[in-house]
Amino acid sequence: MINFIKKYRKNFFLSIFIILILIIFLINYYFISIETSVSLNIPYIWSDSISVKKDYIKWIDFNVNLEALNATYKLDVESYESNFHYNWIELLALLACKYGNNFDKFSQKDLDSLAKQIKENGSISETAKNMKYYDYYYEAYSAILCEFLGVRDDETYGLKAFLPIAKNYSFSHYKDFGTSRSYGFSRTHLGNDLMGSIGTPIIAVESGTVFHLGWNQYGGWRIGIRSFDGQRYYYYAHLRKNHPYVPNLEEGMSINAGDVIGYLGMTGYSIKENVNNINVPHLHFGMQVIFDESQVDTSKEIWIDVYNIIEFLKKNQSSVYMSNKETKDYSRTK
Repeated sequence: MINFIKKYRKNFFLSIFIILILIIFLINYYFISIETSVSLNIPYIWSDSISVKKDYIKWIDFNVNLEALNATYKLDVESYESNFHYNWIELLALLACKYGNNFDKFSQKDLDSLAKQIKENGSISETAKNMKYYDYYYEAYSAILCEFLGVRDDETYGLKAFLPIAKNYSFSHYKDFGTSRSYGFSRTHLGNDLMGSIGTPIIAVESGTVFHLGWNQYGGWRIGIRSFDGQRYYYYAHLRKNHPYVPNLEEGMSINAGDVIGYLGMTGYSIKENVNNINVPHLHFGMQVIFDESQVDTSKEIWIDVYNIIEFLKKNQSSVYMSNKETKDYSRTK
């Protein structure tokens, strides 16, 4: 009897040990799979057996270059009133599949070939059916670009989104997304800095709701606007000291694309409000993409590189005028 108990205990502890090893192996395999998919720019498909939450996109590397944005945009706009209207987001998704998300390979010849295939097939579905990640790229790019093109106020079809810097105001920028920042803690830069003059009118890129307004020690006086469909959050930071916003701007109010919302400055990097601690006047412009509310104000946030979007939006700039000479406030020219 005693020998039986000893043998049972030995087998029991051995079983527990094997189970623990198995659990550790599965956990390591799970996270290695995620890291591998991210490093290859391939969307990781979250299994229902692992996550009880709904399936939604967890990360995007937005690598679409300016040449591809311009070419697909042109094809979309020029075909709008023709017998076959191309959708630029569908075209970009196909190109992402073809190039493995490396748009340095983009060529007009490839785009023309895909456009020809789509037209011959009569729809996008036949062309995309064998492209494994087409649905992922289409959903990702739709979340970023879906409201950029459409019928405008003048009833013409074209670019509806605006450059965040007012027309006739100069600025410079470079590819600084992901560079290091040290104020407060070591982190990466999740936006694009547009260098300009203090007081330059800042423009709402897209219509939406003022989500955040006020002081943030990192961004200084800042504005956060969320698109009406909830999928894009635009962040405008380091606004002007003493007079950062246009009059009567409040959280919860609706803003129209092209409207003046504030003024470029150099505030921020201070717990104390209304302090200029930024060395060079500039607008920090960021764009967060949201697929689930769990990605709002958490470590799950998705910020994309907007450098090429800024270059693209130079096509559509908002004209402004000084609407109040006493306060030196500007408004959009109607």
